[in-house]
Amino acid sequence: MATVTVRYIVEDVEAATSFYEELLDFKVEMHPGPGFAMLTRGGLRLALNAVAGPGGASQAMPDGRRPEPGGWNRIQLPVADIEATVEHLRAAGASFRNDIVTGMGGKQVLVDDPSGNCVELFEATR
Repeated sequence: MATVTVRYIVEDVEAATSFYEELLDFKVEMHPGPGFAMLTRGGLRLALNAVAGPGGASQAMPDGRRPEPGGWNRIQLPVADIEATVEHLRAAGASFRNDIVTGMGGKQVLVDDPSGNCVELFEATR
């Protein structure tokens, strides 16, 4: 399986690392300092970068805009039981953008990580 890397800009790398590791079954591959962590789940590599710091991902663009968390682009994580997953995340205090919706291919829900980055949980129709 090919590995795909997605970079999320986060307010707090520690909080984001805990969220993905403890609640969404990611494994921490490296965490060399407070401004960066690399996590994996299957073929997905998730790079978490702090909004400020010496790294290239947090540098301002030529027009002055700075990288920031949030938005609507997202990773999609497959889950076997979306209702149980949502219940587990709600009990842990996770913030959702919507309730579970059913579409042609299955059920989905959008949950925010601690910095407001969107994660789509998806249970395919069997």
